[in-house]
Formats: sequence, C-alpha cells, structure tokens
Amino acid sequence: MSFLPMRLIFVLAYLCVAAAFSGGVWWYGYREAFDQLEQQGQADLALASDRLSGQLQRFREMAVFLADHPTLDQVFETQISTGDALDLLVDARDRSGALDVLVVDATGRELATAQQTVPRLHAGRPYFERSLDGAMGVYHLYSDRWARRAFLFSAPVFSGDGPVIGAVIVAVDVDELEFDWRGGRQTIFYTGDLGVVFVSNRTELLYRSRVWPPQIRGEGGEYPSELLQPFFDFSENDLAGRTYWNVDGGRYLPSKALHLQLDLPVIDMVGDVLVDLGPARQQANLQSAVAAALFLAFGAMLFLATERRRALAEANLRLEARVTQRTNELQKAQGDLVQAGKLSALGQMSAGISHELNQPLMAIRSFAENAETFLQRGQADKAEQNLGRISGLAHRMDRIIKNLRAFARQENEPISDVDIIGVIAVSLEISDAKARQAGVTLNWDAPDTSVMVRGGEVRLQQVVVNLLGNAMDAMVDSPLKQIDISVNSVNGRVVILVRDTGPGIAEPEKIFDPFYSTKEVGVSEGMGLGLSISYGLVQSFGGVIRGRNHDAGGAEFSVELDAVEEQT
Repeated sequence: MSFLPMRLIFVLAYLCVAAAFSGGVWWYGYREAFDQLEQQGQADLALASDRLSGQLQRFREMAVFLADHPTLDQVFETQISTGDALDLLVDARDRSGALDVLVVDATGRELATAQQTVPRLHAGRPYFERSLDGAMGVYHLYSDRWARRAFLFSAPVFSGDGPVIGAVIVAVDVDELEFDWRGGRQTIFYTGDLGVVFVSNRTELLYRSRVWPPQIRGEGGEYPSELLQPFFDFSENDLAGRTYWNVDGGRYLPSKALHLQLDLPVIDMVGDVLVDLGPARQQANLQSAVAAALFLAFGAMLFLATERRRALAEANLRLEARVTQRTNELQKAQGDLVQAGKLSALGQMSAGISHELNQPLMAIRSFAENAETFLQRGQADKAEQNLGRISGLAHRMDRIIKNLRAFARQENEPISDVDIIGVIAVSLEISDAKARQAGVTLNWDAPDTSVMVRGGEVRLQQVVVNLLGNAMDAMVDSPLKQIDISVNSVNGRVVILVRDTGPGIAEPEKIFDPFYSTKEVGVSEGMGLGLSISYGLVQSFGGVIRGRNHDAGGAEFSVELDAVEEQT
C-alpha cells in the first residue's frame, strides 16, 4: 500500500472522529440549552398565568362585594332599579374597568345594568345556575351584546333569611386584559373545557379549536360557530421525557417549540406555552462549530508538524497563533453562554417568587369558603372579616408580582432621582424567599423618610440583590447567618452598608475582577460576574463600591452614591 492512500485514510478517519466529536458536543449543548429553555418557559407561563389570574381576581372580588352591598337590597325587594343602585353599578364599572355590571333576580331576569342595555334572560346559563346554588359562577364567551370576548363572574345574593334571591354578574373585557402583553416573546394561550383558545398573546390563535368538529357550548364557556377555526397543524415528539411540537402555524409561530401546560382551576382554564427551540439550536450550533474548529485546527497543525519536520520552529509559531485565535473564539462563545445563563437565572427567580404566591392563594380560597358559610348563616360581620383578609392577601400578591415585573424589565432610562429606601425594600422582598430557604436573618431598620440618590431604580435593585445574594452564598457553612443593612448620609453622599457574618474576603483586591469567584466549580451562579457588573453599574452613577473584612468578622460592602439636595 502506497504512502498516499495511507495518508488519505488517516485524514478521512480523523475527519470522522472530528464529526463524531462535534456531533456529541452539539447534542450535549442542545440538551443543556433545552433545559434552560424549559425552566424559562415554565417561569414565563407561570408569570403570565399569575398576571391573568390576578387581573381577573379583582373582578371576582368586586362581584362578591357588590352582592353583599346594602344598596341593592331595595332593588331585590321592589324588583325595580333605583337611582342609587344604578349609580353604584356605574361607579363600580368605571373604577374597576369592567365591561358591565348586572343585577339579576332568582328567575334570571335583569333588574339593573351599569350600561343600561336591553335586558336579557340568564336562566339556565351555567354561571347563573351555579350562583343559585350559592357558589361563584365563572364563565367565558364571545358576547354579541358587547361584541367582544368577556369573562363573567356571577356572585350569589343571599336574602336575610338565607336563600339565594339573585346574583350580581361582573363582565370583564378580555381585550383589555390582553392589551399589555400581546406579541410577547413566548407564544402563550389559554383554553377552556371545550378546547378552544380564548385568551392569547397571538391574535391568530383566538377561537382555534383543538377538537374538530367543535362544540360551541359547555359548562365553562361558549362560542359562536362562525368564529371557530381548526387548530394549527402540529405533531408531538419526545426528547428525554419532554414534549416538543413541530408546528405548521405560519410566520408568527415557532416551527419547532417546547410545549408546556399549567392548570388554572380558579378560572377553569388551562395555559399553554410554546417555547421556540431556535435559540437552543443556535447555541448548540455555536458550541459544535467551536469544538469542530478546535478539533480540525489541532489536526491540521498536527498534519503540518509531521510534513514539515525541518521547519519545527515555524510550525510551533503557527500552532501558537492558531490556538490563540481559537481560544479567543471559545472565550467569546463562553461569554455568550454566561449571558444566557444569567437570563435563565432571572427566569428561575421569577418562578420561585411566583411559587411564593401559592400560600396566600390557598388562604384566599379558605377565607372565601368561610365567608360563604358565614353568609349562609347570616353572620355578616364574620364574613366581612374574611373578605377583608382576602383583600389583604390579594394586595400582597399584587405587590409581589409588581415588584417582580419592575425588577425583570430592562431599564434604559437615564440617571434620575431614586429613593434608595424603596430600592432596598424591593430588593429585600425579592431576596426574601432565598433568605428563608438558606436560614439567613435580614436585619434592616428602614428610616421613616425617603433618602434620595442619583441613579437608576432597577439597576440599583440589581446591585443590592447581587450583594445580598453573595452574602447568603458566603454564609453557607457559618453557624450564625445574619445580614445587616444600613443607610447613612456622609458629606453629601449616601452610603449603603451590607455586612454578613460569613468567613470574610480571601482576596479583597480581586473581588471586582471579572470571572473571579470563590464558589465551587459547577455552581451555576458562581461565575464571578455579579460584583463586576455591580462595580460597573455603581461607577456609571458616579458612585463607589468597596469591599473589606469587618473588624468583628465577616465581609462588609459599601456603596457610596451622590445624595439629592432637598428642595427649599
């Protein structure tokens, strides 16, 4: 066998090994990116579902509140609407943004409406019949009365003796609920018991039925037959126990998407999200290309070394140049992966805070059932106490969601006057779940007045959250886990101090260097970018951030910012 065929066989064998290696890297990278997209999709679906449920919850509460309002007693007694009753309904509609508010007697006849439209009969409708049974009725439909999609909440009205004498129905405009989240990054839609898409951030999905031929009426909703369309074509596939779809749904839907679902029993719907797998493939392609380039570069340099033994020094120089070039490319790719990992961490934090809403939600359900029982027994004072607790819990859930929304948005606003006390309060609320899980005590004695500084609200929240998170991670093995936060004014500057009871800082001069970390390899959050990013953010505000070992033990970080002069 001649030398040329042997060399050709060697080259072909090496190329096969390179292809197998890059293919393995591609598969591993795709699986890793797939996991990140799944976590991000679950967080996005949970956040969108909590937002939808929270928006609808206030209308549900309003129906319960109006059903117990004394102004409506005269309407049920006389079967005639009064000026006071109409004023109450109109005021409730205007303040809440409801589509309409209706008062219906026990026969299903409308006694009063906020819009004062032509009365209609509600007898036999599932939501009204459920109210007659003494429970809250929930329904959704396309209404020719209002020429739009609507959610209906029907709350029973009890007489003084106990029996149900009618209902208060609150109609909610679904278009208004969807307005601020249409066209979002992920494709999200919600279906009822008939399998018809009723709410979505993609208008082209509305009224598409997953059952064909479709049903137009059920226990949870109804639709005009002329609006219903077949669901888009898709095929289900499985990857490591996860379901993804190959979709033929037009240019605005991903062609290949991870499919996740979430039950929403409070509104009798199921939420679905389609997470585009394109970014996962792109990330896997990037990793595979880098691996193949490095592998082929090494092979090419090895081949040149064997062919040019007489020019070993020159070959070594070329090898070093190519390795440096490929290493730079790999570092750039790693930087892209670090950024993707940080975005995924934000999605995980959103899902964790969303999980914190389950406990007040269960309490709300319990208080609602208790209130219903007290109302049936005629104990209105105790029912009012339960409704008050429900309102407090709902406000608490709303505050958590608003804080998460504010923290998650990308702030592009210029530097302005910011209340650092409010920034710290929101940061503590965001970090509270992690602190309680880690057994860390957060000590913060907030001043009674605002302390204004120059900066960006969301970016300052990121700095404080980073400092709190680093402090918690540093105290994993500490017997005493405590973080003290304080704010002081010194010579026209505001100083924020964050001190922990951990082991302290091993190398204070390196803590703000990019990629410097004392955390174990493999910990997703231990990439050494948090303090480096915080350093850049504080400097962009004209401030200074420092870290040192406290004399009494533990680490202490200080953030100095320009104070805002009080206006006289």
